[in-house]
Amino acid sequence: MVRVGLNVTRSVLPTWFARLACGTAVLCLAGGISLPAYAQTGDALVGNIQTDPNAQLLLESDELVYDINAKTISAVGGVQIDYDGNRLVARQVTYDQNTGRLKAMGKVEIVEKDGNRIYADNLDITDDFREGFVNALRVEAADNTRFAAESAERIGGELTTFNNGIYTACEPCRAKPDKAPLWQVRAQKIVWNGKKKTIRFERGRFEMFGMPLAFLPAFEIADPTVKRKSGFLMPSYRYETDLGYGVSVPYFWALAPNYDLTLTGTGYTKQGFLGEAEWRHRLANGAYSIKLAGISQMNPDEFNDSEPEDQSKNRGMIGTSGAFQINPRWSYGWNVMAQTDKAFAYRYGIEGYDDYNITNQIYLTGLHDRNYFDLRFYQFLVQESIPDSNTSASEPKQPWVLPSLDYAYTPTQSVAGGELNFDVNLQALHRDREDGTTPIGLTRSGYLSGAEGNNGRITAEAEWKRSFISDNGLVITPLLALRGDGMYVDSDSIGVTRSEAFRAMATAGLEARWPILFSSTSSTHVLEPTAQLFVRNNEPYAGDMPNEDAQSFVFDASSLFDRDKFSGYDRVEGGTRANLGIRYSGTFNNGWSLNGIAGQSFQLGGLNSFATDDFVNAGAESGLESSRSDYVAMIGASRGAFNLTTGGRFDKDSFEVRRAEVASTTAGQYGTMFLKYAFIAAQPTYGFEDDRHEVTLGGSAKLTPNWRVLGSGTYDIISDTLVKRTAALAYDDECFTYMMSYTQEQPVTADGNQGDKTTTWGFNISFRTLWEFGKPVDIGGI
Repeated sequence: MVRVGLNVTRSVLPTWFARLACGTAVLCLAGGISLPAYAQTGDALVGNIQTDPNAQLLLESDELVYDINAKTISAVGGVQIDYDGNRLVARQVTYDQNTGRLKAMGKVEIVEKDGNRIYADNLDITDDFREGFVNALRVEAADNTRFAAESAERIGGELTTFNNGIYTACEPCRAKPDKAPLWQVRAQKIVWNGKKKTIRFERGRFEMFGMPLAFLPAFEIADPTVKRKSGFLMPSYRYETDLGYGVSVPYFWALAPNYDLTLTGTGYTKQGFLGEAEWRHRLANGAYSIKLAGISQMNPDEFNDSEPEDQSKNRGMIGTSGAFQINPRWSYGWNVMAQTDKAFAYRYGIEGYDDYNITNQIYLTGLHDRNYFDLRFYQFLVQESIPDSNTSASEPKQPWVLPSLDYAYTPTQSVAGGELNFDVNLQALHRDREDGTTPIGLTRSGYLSGAEGNNGRITAEAEWKRSFISDNGLVITPLLALRGDGMYVDSDSIGVTRSEAFRAMATAGLEARWPILFSSTSSTHVLEPTAQLFVRNNEPYAGDMPNEDAQSFVFDASSLFDRDKFSGYDRVEGGTRANLGIRYSGTFNNGWSLNGIAGQSFQLGGLNSFATDDFVNAGAESGLESSRSDYVAMIGASRGAFNLTTGGRFDKDSFEVRRAEVASTTAGQYGTMFLKYAFIAAQPTYGFEDDRHEVTLGGSAKLTPNWRVLGSGTYDIISDTLVKRTAALAYDDECFTYMMSYTQEQPVTADGNQGDKTTTWGFNISFRTLWEFGKPVDIGGI
């Protein structure tokens, strides 16, 4: 065996041998022989060869033959050439100095450093890669795509023609390698234009299971070296009762490397032509987009009379979003939409703006070390078809937030051996219409989610805490906090006697934790009894000011040890309170792990903030409104793919369940399963006269390695209603996915009655690396 190692930049050997070495090494990069539209291999055939000029080349063969008269050099028998991470294997490699052609013959195999594999019977190409020919080409790309052609020819340094080419992303059948793949694209001729960066398929067809489904006389796409090219994108379709059938055809216009325009036309059988345009622009420090859409509806009367917002003749919208970096610490951005009516973008499914609830916002954010700053201006939109004049309309009840500010700062240096934190929050709101209901249980005039007019608040708080650890492991953490709130309200909704107020809170706290470790040969357990004491003054103006951000309050094990259990800044805990509980965690050698927490909270003195009336009844029936709270507990278990978590709140006197949740997921060889259960005892204060029970069960089961069935159902036990049911049949393999789904929903109203049923059918078909139709269905929990 002849073994040669050399640096191709040196002239130690004769020039002709160096040329052979270079030519052969470059040949190892001939990934361009593969179908470039999909294989994403290198493109040596178009001259985009990039190698390390200092890389060493290693040539191995049985013989090295030099013909002086013919001026050829040949590596014969078991040829293997390694260069810059690429490898060429063949029975013989010959370089002709007279013609400048390089030939590889006999089971040629090229392995590129990115993982692509190229096979051929023989290859004949000039050393400048302007002319060439290859027989019996087969490519296995690193992304698991495959391409084959009877032959390929390179002409004039620009055009590469593949004859009788086949492309697929499916693996061959192991039992029957000659069996046709699930799908493939076959073309009599594929012409790759290296100058125009295009690939043209001529006389092609799309096949499934070896049977032609679609004939494609000719079509052209951009090659993979072109990341952006103008042209039509894949069409899509949708159907809605009031709109009819619709087909969308988008056109992508690549105006420059950093900006483009997408134009989309959609024709609806009932409403006519919908036009859309989206401009996208990428700059050095960020990017922004602008989207416009509009339609002149042919049949506005197709919409229900109860949906007057949809019955306008001319409808349209404009939306824009952006995100920019000012510097590594600061960024700003926006997401804003305006439309002719409240429901246009939602009704026509304008991508990016079709959510039922939309948040317009402009923001400025800063983050550095232990500093955080966030300033935002909000407007909340509800894409409903109810006019603002209707008292049930939600849109005018949504506030403008002008602005919302959060700032947090933690000094890097300790203060008195402890950690000091500063927090600032500011919010100012305007609402056109009161968001309230009739009296439902408390002494106030009604349930007021939001006050009409203007209200605002600024909060500043400083907190210091330090932990001390004793020799026996006891952890003592003292805490001091000062907080001030400046508040104002300008509204007739709440009927307060003052329009401005200042609220000051001082807190002295102490926490004691004692982690105790128990271990054996088969398990380890940690018990951590915990006690907290917080001494505070009473909450000034408790419940007398609007409550905008502290409405979603739930007392459970996760909030047991919070210093302030309210969910926002508008309310704050007052008085002296103690929290007692125990934490537990355990691990077992058999793979199981457990964790849990349980405890109770006590109001020792002062005014109990959770027992005071509130415009939104925050704290009522929460389990904290009495001097001794309900018990709360949570426990979780897991092993491998199995997880189980359960928790609840239990009456302090009778131990009756007031709130409970169970959630479990598991996955195995034959499928997955999930279970969710929720129970909430009757809450007359909030309008729920009966207990609420709801259970959701779902999962997937494998019928075969590729076929599976999926399903889920949500059942309301009290109303005996299957609130939601979903079923689907799916197929998945390495190159193709299919799903057919069915969903039916029937909501339950607050008074326990059954709402209207809605049924949806959907499907999704995806050919990997080619195209996708439809939209996958979310079964939930899987």
